Amino acid sequence: EVQLQASGGGLVQPGRSLRLSCATSGFTFDDYAIGWARQAPGKEREEVSCISNFDATTTYADSVKGRFTISSDLAKNTVYLQMNGLTPEDTAVYYCAADHRNCDVFRYFGSWGKGTQVTVSS
Repeated sequence: EVQLQASGGGLVQPGRSLRLSCATSGFTFDDYAIGWARQAPGKEREEVSCISNFDATTTYADSVKGRFTISSDLAKNTVYLQMNGLTPEDTAVYYCAADHRNCDVFRYFGSWGKGTQVTVSS
């Protein structure tokens, strides 16, 4: 059974940083792509970033390019999302998702974990 556990959210001031973690189990990590999406109240879900462990490709939404970095620790079966330069517009619940397909179909990934709340406010 695919299990995804997101953590690392919290309340931060604008301009500060957070690192989210997505701990995974139940599948062959090297053969999967892992992505981060977010959803703010009243807004549609946004696919933020994705990494394919099988070909090392990464994708980013335009809204986070240059500020967020996704990385994968194959030894720990964990994917991280380093978020720098946070703004109130980054406030959302952040979810991680996994699939054996590549990041091109991130929005259709089959396995989703529970989210972690990120709040950016002064």
